Amino acid sequence: MSSFDPASALEQLSLEYRGRIEAIRRDLTSSHSTDSAEQAAERQNDQVLEALLAETEGALRQVERARERLRAGTYGICSKCGEAIGASRLAALPMAECCLNCAD
Repeated sequence: MSSFDPASALEQLSLEYRGRIEAIRRDLTSSHSTDSAEQAAERQNDQVLEALLAETEGALRQVERARERLRAGTYGICSKCGEAIGASRLAALPMAECCLNCAD
């Protein structure tokens, strides 16, 4: 069994989120149909895409903050209580800022 490498996990997440953001932005810039009924559905889809974009950009910001904590030597330390964040939590959620007890 290999050990958890936070730098690699965070890099992979960063690349994944950046790819999603690029794809969503590309979809948002595509033209709409001239048919009014179809255009209404496309505009609703745009609203969903905009929500997905905001969520993905937020996740990318979390990843980048985790990378900053890794560089600063504070990665894996709960930002609320100062205790270590469990290895299993970090493996499941590499950008976790809080231990399981302090997580909202």
